[in-house]
Amino acid sequence: MVVASACMFFILRGPNADLRLAIVILSSTSFIGIIFALISKRWLSGIIGVLTNGAVLVFVFFLLLAKGIGEN
Repeated sequence: MVVASACMFFILRGPNADLRLAIVILSSTSFIGIIFALISKRWLSGIIGVLTNGAVLVFVFFLLLAKGIGEN
């Protein structure tokens, strides 16, 4: 899911990008990735999956914060 989130970020970027759509897509793929990582039976892949998808979720939070600061 991290790879899918990164691909969606690069597809949706640009000066005319819909930031709300990017935030929704990135956060939903990150939540789905965390759920799949927690369901995983292998401990190492579960831990790595939770950490990488958590990093994407933190990035989305900062993106949402920047969007809120940028609006007047």
